[in-house]
Amino acid sequence: MEIKVVAGNIAEIEAGAIIVNYFEDMKNPEGDTAALDQALGGAISQLIKQGEIKGKLNEITVIHSLGKVPADRVVIAGLGKREDLSLEKIRGAIAGSCRLLLRKHISSIATVAQGAGIAGITEEEAAQTLTEGTLLGTYSFRRHQTKESDNGEIELLTIVEADESKVSPLEQGRDKGTIMAEAAIFARDMVNEPANYMTPTDMAETATKIAGTYGLGISVLDVEQMEELGMGALLGVAQQSRQPAKFIILNHKGRASGEIDIALLGKGITFDSGGISIKPSEGMGEMKSDMAGGAAVIGAMSAIARLKPKINVLALIPATENLPGGRALKPGDVLTAMGGKTIEIISTDAEGRLILADALGYARKEGAKLMVDVATLTGAMRVALGDVCSGAFGNNQQLVDKVVAAGLESGERVWQMPMFDEYKEQNKSNVADIQNTGGRLAGAITAAQFLAEFAGDTHWVHLDIAGTSMSDKEKNYLIKGATGVPVRTLVNLVLTLAK
Repeated sequence: MEIKVVAGNIAEIEAGAIIVNYFEDMKNPEGDTAALDQALGGAISQLIKQGEIKGKLNEITVIHSLGKVPADRVVIAGLGKREDLSLEKIRGAIAGSCRLLLRKHISSIATVAQGAGIAGITEEEAAQTLTEGTLLGTYSFRRHQTKESDNGEIELLTIVEADESKVSPLEQGRDKGTIMAEAAIFARDMVNEPANYMTPTDMAETATKIAGTYGLGISVLDVEQMEELGMGALLGVAQQSRQPAKFIILNHKGRASGEIDIALLGKGITFDSGGISIKPSEGMGEMKSDMAGGAAVIGAMSAIARLKPKINVLALIPATENLPGGRALKPGDVLTAMGGKTIEIISTDAEGRLILADALGYARKEGAKLMVDVATLTGAMRVALGDVCSGAFGNNQQLVDKVVAAGLESGERVWQMPMFDEYKEQNKSNVADIQNTGGRLAGAITAAQFLAEFAGDTHWVHLDIAGTSMSDKEKNYLIKGATGVPVRTLVNLVLTLAK
C-alpha cells in the first residue's frame, strides 16, 4: 500500500472513498466534514437529524456521493466524545473504516489528518496513528491459502491537508507510522506461521535477513557454543527436539561507546507441547505462537534499525521447541543455568522461564545496563488480565514506569503487577537453588519472581504477553491471530531512552 500526503481540499480528491469524522457531542458537521456536507447538498446533516449518524465511537456510515464530489463514497467515522479523543481511538476508527472499504473492493482511499489539533494531538502524531491503524487494520495472513481472497486490496491511502505548511510534519508521521506498523506486521507474520515453517533455524534465518536488510549486527549461537557458555537451562528444554536450538543475538549500535544501554530479550519457543508435562490436545496447535516474545523483539529491532536512535541495543532470542520423548527433560530433574544457579524441574511446561534464565544471564555477562524481557509466559497472566493489557513486573520502578508509558503511547496497554518478597517462598526448592514453578497460586507473579533471580541487581522489567499476543476475534486494528504486541511499545521505550 502506498501512503502519501498532499495539500488540498478533501472534497475535491478523486478516490474510491474519502473518510472524515464526527464526534458524539457535535450538533452539526464541522471543518472538513462540513465542507463535504455542503458539497453533498446537506446529506450528512440530514442523516444526523434523522439519528443515523450519532458519532459514537467506531460507528461507520457510508454515503454514496452520486457524482456530487469526485470520490464515489463518503465515510463518516464516529470518534466518540471529543473530550475523550485519544490516538488509540483514531487507530481503531480508521482501521474499521478501511476494513469495511476493503471488503467493498475499494482500492483508493483519502482521509484528513483526523484528530490533529484536538486534545494536544500534533499533525505528526495524527499521521503516524492513521498510518498504523490503516496498515495494521487491513493486515491479513494468507501465505498458505491457495484460494483467492474475497476482499480487495487498498493500493493507495492519501492524507489530505488544506494547510500546506503542515504537509511536512504529516509526512514525518507517515514515515514513522509505516516503520512501526511494518515492524508489528513482521512480528505478526512470524507468529502466524505454522511451527513447521517457523522452527528455531527458520527464526534465526529470519533474524539474519532482517539484520542484513537494515544493518543490524547479528550472530547465532549453536548448541556447542551454548554448552561452552553453560546454558544448561535452555539446552535442557531443547534436548528432545530434532530441531537444534538457536541463540539469536542482534545488535543496534547507535552511539560510539561499546556499552549496552538496554537488552531486549524474547522467549522463542517455536512450539510448546508442554514436554513430559504435556498439554491437553485441544488448542495445542495454538502453541506455535509461544515464540511471540521473540518475534516481537526481532520486529522491534527492525524498526529501531530504521529509526536509528542514538542508543546501543542488544537483542537476545533463545529459540527451541519443547517436546516429549525418551530424551526429554523430566519433572524432578535438576538443570544448571548460565552462572551456576541450579533449578529443580517441577513442570516441564514451565519452560519459557528456563530459556529466559540463560538469556538474562547472557545479557548480564555482556554488561547490559537495563533489561526488558518479553514472553508468553503464563496462562495465569491471561486469567488475571485477559486480552486487554500485558502484565509488567520489575525490580526498578523508574524502568517499569517508562515501559508502562511506552505501552500507553502505542495503544498496547501495560499494567504493573506486584512483586512482594513473600511470593519468592513458593519457588523454594529442597533439592536445588530454586524450582521452576511455584504452583497455581499467583502463577504469573511467581514466574516473574523466578526470572528476577536471574536478573539480579540489573534494572529489569518482565512483560508477560500471554493474553495479548493473540486475538481470537477482529477488534479495532486487530484481526484474528497474532497481534504484534508489544513491538511498538519496545520501540517507543528505546526512543524514549535515547532522548
